[in-house]
Amino acid sequence: MTEQKSGRAADQVVEAMVQRIRDGSIANGEPLPAERDLMAEFNISRTVTREAISILSSQGLIDAKPRHRPVVRKPGYEAAMDAASSIVGNLLLQPSGVRNLFDSRILVEAALVRGAAEMAGKQDIIDLKEALQANGAAINDNDLFYETDMQFHRVFYNISGNPVWPAVHRAYTTWLYPQWSQMPRLPDRNKANFAAHSAILEAILMRDPDAAETALRSHLAAAWDQVRATFGDI
Repeated sequence: MTEQKSGRAADQVVEAMVQRIRDGSIANGEPLPAERDLMAEFNISRTVTREAISILSSQGLIDAKPRHRPVVRKPGYEAAMDAASSIVGNLLLQPSGVRNLFDSRILVEAALVRGAAEMAGKQDIIDLKEALQANGAAINDNDLFYETDMQFHRVFYNISGNPVWPAVHRAYTTWLYPQWSQMPRLPDRNKANFAAHSAILEAILMRDPDAAETALRSHLAAAWDQVRATFGDI
């Protein structure tokens, strides 16, 4: 079988599996047919079968793990972000790659905190206060402080009710984790970040979007200074 024919054969399998996923013939959480069954159904080699599975995985339609049957996952925004992870990972290795991604996060969160100041409801305020309280209680526990820091920011992504934003938050934390996990975590730095979170929440409680954005930008600018102090310009 030539490479071109192999590619066409894999595409045919992909098209068939995509259609079955979309029409529910293979439901979310169910495994794909076994490799031998796909080989028999489409009269293809094991190599072509695995090529098709790799394509489906890259499209975010299945979870493919070594020594396990690939499992279908419902297409959604998180799947789309996961599918982009390998590309983003390569972009982060380019000069200023991390800085560019972090700048995009600043723009997104600046808009989100403005929205929070204007439209946060009662439950949103409760969620923010609880997240801030947990963050303050974790100041002396560096790993827990990092987790509660992410949770505080995550609330902003949830407030609009738009399912795109929580998926974007998950993507940012995943993509930036390799750098953030190596950052020195010190109680004094934790205290400064907690104070910045408190200022953001205070501006939201005052229903002041300008102050909320200013506090958020100041917080993330300081966070970037911490990154530069550790890694230099990346």
